[in-house]
Parts: sequence; structure tokens; C-alpha cells
Amino acid sequence: MNTLTTFSSASTRLFGKEFAKKNLKVSAEGGSFGGKTENLKPRGAFVIALSGELGSGKTTFVQGFVRGLGIKKRMTSPTFIIFRRFKLSALSFKFLYHVDAYRIKKSADLAMLGFKEILKNPKNILLIEWPENIKKILPKEVLWILFKHGKKENERKIILK
Repeated sequence: MNTLTTFSSASTRLFGKEFAKKNLKVSAEGGSFGGKTENLKPRGAFVIALSGELGSGKTTFVQGFVRGLGIKKRMTSPTFIIFRRFKLSALSFKFLYHVDAYRIKKSADLAMLGFKEILKNPKNILLIEWPENIKKILPKEVLWILFKHGKKENERKIILK
């Protein structure tokens, strides 16, 4: 388990950006993952589960992560629309999905949105906030990142599991 401490939103975004750049390497077969993710070989989509309480840095990390993939759009949490899809052009991945499962009460609620098909596609990357709410339908090969408030204002603990 690796732990990183950030002391501002900007440093959490920067970590997200660098994490995407360093860990999502392009291979001829599709995405490959370096660093902490090197042993993670998903059969379907590459799933990163972002767990933590409100305001702990999950969406801020996502903002940096998408910048690291070259997405220029302004990133906000898709709390009311469940997920957003972004087309990727520079990687062997085709789409990035930013999922916010905060309002999901049952995993089955995502079925009608085609979520199982999204999970099966190895050309997809999924960043899932509040993954605990849909844990039953997540694949076994998931990278869990835990976000915690630190003791000081704006301090965040980011734990890669």
C-alpha cells in the first residue's frame, strides 16, 4: 500500500495528471499499466475505484487525471447524470468514463444504462467515485484509491491499495 500526502487542490490535481501519464502506457494490444498497476491486467475495462468521504479529493484527482490524458474539457462530478463519456484520441483506449455512483442505491440501476457492456470493453477506462455503492458489479481487477482528509486544512491522504 502506497500513501501520498497532498496539501492543496492543485497538488491533488497534479498527482492525478502525473498518475495518468505514468501509469497508462500505450501498447500494441491496448492499454498497459506501469508502476503500482503493473500486475493489474484487466480482461475488460481498466477500472479505478476512487473511495473516500465527501470533499476528500476524488473529483479533484479526476480533474488532473483527465488533463494527463489530454482532455481539455472542464471536469465536474456527474452526480446527477451518473456518468460522462470522453473520447480519447492519443491512447489505444477509446473512451474514458467518469462515473459518480453516489446516488445509486442498487447496482442493477446501472444495468439499463449499458454499464455492463462498458465494463466489458478493454478499450475503456473508468474512474468511479463512490464505488462502494456498486461493488457487486465491479470486476475483480480494480485499482482502489482511498482518499482521506488530513489533519491540516487542505491536507489529503491518497492511498493506493
